[in-house]
Amino acid sequence: YAWWKRPISYQHPRILMYHMISKAQPHHKYKGLRVAPTMFERQLKLLRETGWEFVTMSQLAERNWQGNKLVALTFDDGFADNYHHALPVMKKYQACGTLFLVTDRHNRDWSVSKKAHHDSGELASEDKLTDAQVLEMIRSGLFEIGGHTVTHCNLANTGLMAKQQEIVGCKEQLENNFSIQVSSFAYPFGIYGEEDTNIVKEAGYISATTTDEGIDIAPDPWRLKRIKISGKDNFLAFKIRIKTGFRGYI
Repeated sequence: YAWWKRPISYQHPRILMYHMISKAQPHHKYKGLRVAPTMFERQLKLLRETGWEFVTMSQLAERNWQGNKLVALTFDDGFADNYHHALPVMKKYQACGTLFLVTDRHNRDWSVSKKAHHDSGELASEDKLTDAQVLEMIRSGLFEIGGHTVTHCNLANTGLMAKQQEIVGCKEQLENNFSIQVSSFAYPFGIYGEEDTNIVKEAGYISATTTDEGIDIAPDPWRLKRIKISGKDNFLAFKIRIKTGFRGYI
């Protein structure tokens, strides 16, 4: 733990990346994707008590990616525990966030799209958000919705026409289903190329996040870095990540 490293200026916003808010069990393979609800509450409590302002991705864009102690909570994919466990804690601390939602998300084990041997079925069996739950999250005023493709495809091995259907179609479906505007996007698996960023721009999104770790000093709205919040980390690691973007020395 590089606790001794000087913090990156707090004038540079932090974008945090979460997936599931649930306690990992011994049989779970993807423990890093699961942040325990008790740990999640400790994290939000610390941010609130130390003067961080919670913002959504669209609010961050409105501020031109700068401002003192701004933190954006982002949640990828659309797991049901975001509703059951994250939403109540966010209500408690009046923390807003952005949910990057896969539209065709039920009974899908998209991990195999990245690595074929990741076929445990664990993600397919994990409960996903229903549209009714998503609507309640939106109506809470604490969540805005971003795009994450239709099927959580691997853009690296997807043809041009299919990419357009995945990226544009996701935005259209979300806007039609929930009567909202969708302005932010997250690349599935953090995999993207120039062709993908061009499609995202042309689709009308105003920003796109990656899984590239760190804190942006000179942010590119189409290739935004995020701070990975891992279920394998302890509380010290979280505090170091908020300071420097990484828990260790990079």
